[in-house]
Amino acid sequence: MKKNKELIVLTHLSQLLDFVTGIGGFIVPLIIWAVKKDEIIDMDKHGKAILNFRITMFLYFLICIPLVIFFGLGLLGFIIIGIFYAIFPIINAIKANNDEEPNYPFSIKFL
Repeated sequence: MKKNKELIVLTHLSQLLDFVTGIGGFIVPLIIWAVKKDEIIDMDKHGKAILNFRITMFLYFLICIPLVIFFGLGLLGFIIIGIFYAIFPIINAIKANNDEEPNYPFSIKFL
């Protein structure tokens, strides 16, 4: 196994592809993690954190849909989720570059 901070940082930042492609922010980190988790030190830990974050945010997004229809509160949820999608990948990319643990608040651990 070898250390590759740059690829881990890139994996965190690849989540921002959602703003360009729509779904690339889930697919690209998933592929990088699946291919490199056994080859790069800490890739498994960071990849799982990213995927847990993405799955959790998707579930929160689904919960917001009926809240928009019934209470209008879902719009606030969509805004908060959008902010999380933009900020936490950047914060965790910086943490990965500094050899710190990934931290995605409000994430449910699925993996």
